[in-house]
Amino acid sequence: MEVKGRCYCGELQYKVVGDPVLKLQCHCRDCQYLSGGAPAMLMAFPMAGFEYTSGKQKCFSRSDIAAPPIREFCATCGTHILNRHPSLRDAVILKVGTFDDPKQFPGADIALYMCDAQPFHIVPDGVGTFERTPGS
Repeated sequence: MEVKGRCYCGELQYKVVGDPVLKLQCHCRDCQYLSGGAPAMLMAFPMAGFEYTSGKQKCFSRSDIAAPPIREFCATCGTHILNRHPSLRDAVILKVGTFDDPKQFPGADIALYMCDAQPFHIVPDGVGTFERTPGS
């Protein structure tokens, strides 16, 4: 699979080639802050197949929690492109809304952090749910 994407202003662009290792929706409060209230729709791909093709990303990670994800944004418009999470060291977790063709997302297999889900969040039938992350 090949996915191309970009930020809102188009300055930061990327391409990833490979089979997705995870398709999920995340309901954690961090994702709610970054999305404006909704869960994040995400696809994880092997890091080896990912590259920025234009622009320079800005990175952020919280200093108040142990082993936080590194979040990468467009330095110009602020669009959140991806996460690099310590539990998935060899993967990048891309925000589906940044895909040039979001229809490439077939839907989530799992929904994480249901402990933080809001009453208006919808999880489709058949999607596995976890209070936090599997195994935690």
